[in-house]
Order: sequence, then structure tokens, then C-alpha cells
Amino acid sequence: MSEKLLSVEGLKVYYFTSGGTVKAVDKVDFSLYRGEALGIAGESGCGKSTLGYGLINLVPPPGRIVDGHILIDNVDVAKLNESDLRKKVRWRKISMVFQGAMNALTPVYTIGKQLAEPLTIHTAISYKEALNKVQEILPLVGLSPEIIRRYPHELSGGMKQRVMIAMALILNPDIIIADEPTTALDVIVQAQILNLLKKLRRELGVTLILISHDLSIMAEVVDRLMVMYAGKVAELGKSDVIFSAPSHPYTQGLIASIPKLGEKKLNYIPGLPPDLRNPPVGCRFADRCPMVMDICRKEEPPFFEIAKEHFVSCWLYR
Repeated sequence: MSEKLLSVEGLKVYYFTSGGTVKAVDKVDFSLYRGEALGIAGESGCGKSTLGYGLINLVPPPGRIVDGHILIDNVDVAKLNESDLRKKVRWRKISMVFQGAMNALTPVYTIGKQLAEPLTIHTAISYKEALNKVQEILPLVGLSPEIIRRYPHELSGGMKQRVMIAMALILNPDIIIADEPTTALDVIVQAQILNLLKKLRRELGVTLILISHDLSIMAEVVDRLMVMYAGKVAELGKSDVIFSAPSHPYTQGLIASIPKLGEKKLNYIPGLPPDLRNPPVGCRFADRCPMVMDICRKEEPPFFEIAKEHFVSCWLYR
């Protein structure tokens, strides 16, 4: 087993709203190893992006981390103050490619200024030296160095996404989180971004957390897959094993719902996810599960290791 870079233990991230407390991430555990790509999948609202924000301790208000540990180099990121997070963790140890590149880039600053800013803040180099560094890294993501003089509105969607990936790489962090990196891109540009991520893993040894609801993207890139449902982990294991033989009924439903050539009928999971302000007792998937049992509505299932490094939270495997 390679070096463990990240260990998440009992992580809880809640949103405290006027309508109640939303338990967006509720007691999540997993580890990440150097050089691997971990996929986090699930339908909208399952807690994927909130988990990503939690890993860099940047949960947007009114959310916050209420419990658990996020260990990077044996330092608990969840317990650090804002000053230490900025100086020691964010973009140095772990960075993020945010969902929606246009919203993440400042429209009134040039691309060069925005990419150079992390370097001038986190290192002791001048702005001119930072721009030189930016021009060196842009070809790695398939961009011409001359775009440092352009503004975000002058770039295509794919180019803006590449800028965000360059920004995540700029300080050589150990871990990069990519949150829905192909959203709102056409299929040709999606393929280019996926090929870029695979190239960076191959050439730079990037350790990647890929967040997406699109399982076809996961199949292209990740080594291990973590399927989330209603703020909890439903299944975790090697991606090839999960795609060929999914074990949790929810994972089975997700994979069965992927359109296939020659099939006229589209499968789907009936019902809606539970209200996370007041989640049901027992398994949160029980109301939508075709294999529900009495115990599913009474007790929350633990993680069962059904094979080596393959975990499922389902009473079918007790």
C-alpha cells in the first residue's frame, strides 16, 4: 500500500438554516493514498461537493464542520484556524478545482494576475517571477502562455476549466479536488478535460479526488469509487469491481440508469432522496430500495467489508 495522504474520520458538515439543520455530510470515513484517483459519486444533493469543501475547511455559510477529523500529514485540518489554513494547508497541501469555472474566476482581473496571486501570497517571489512561473505551467494544461493578458470572458468554457486546473497545480499540492470539472461542457471538451486529468496523473503523479454525478466519467479516470447517498457513504471500493458487480442497491440503481446502446427502456430509481433536515431512522435509502427489510427501517447499517477493500453499508451483507 502506498503512502496515506488523507484520512477522514467521522466527518460531519451541517448547514444551519432558518428551516432547520441540514445534515449534508454525516459521519463519513475514508482514506486517500498517494498517486491514486478517488471518485465521489451520487445524485444531486447527496453531499459530494459539501464533502469537497469540507476537506479544505472552506464550507460556505451557513454551513460548518461540526465533528470529525481531516488528517493531512497527521495535522487535523478541521481544527486549524483560518490563518494556519491559508498559510499551511490550502493550495500547499490540498487544492480544489471549483465547480463552474466562470463563477470562480474574477471577471475584472487578467488570467495572469489571478494565477500569479497564489504564488505572491504563499511564497516570497515577486509578481514578475510569479508571472514567469505561470507561463511555465500553462503549457502543462494545454494553454498558450499568451493568455495571461486575457480576461475570463475572452476564453471558452474548456479554456476556463484548464485555467482552474492550472491554478490548482500552481503550488504543487499533494492532493487536487476536481468538483464536477466537465459540467456545462460539450462532449468533445469533456473528453479533452478528462484526457488532461489522466495526463497530469501520469506525468506529475497527481493525487486526485474527482467529484461527479456522471458515472461514465468516473469509469474513465478513478481507481477507487465512493458512492454517497443522503450525506452518507453507501459503497466504497475499487472502481472496476463496483462497475462490474455493484453491491449496494443504490449503486446498482445508479449504474443501471446509465443509457446503453440498443436499450429502448431507461431504468431509473423511483422516489426522492430524504429531507436531510429530518433524515429517517435506519437506512436512508430504505424508502426507495427494492430489497428493503424490516431492520432497514429500524437500525442504521454499519460498513460491512464484503471483499478486500470493498465496503458496503447495507443490511443485505450482515
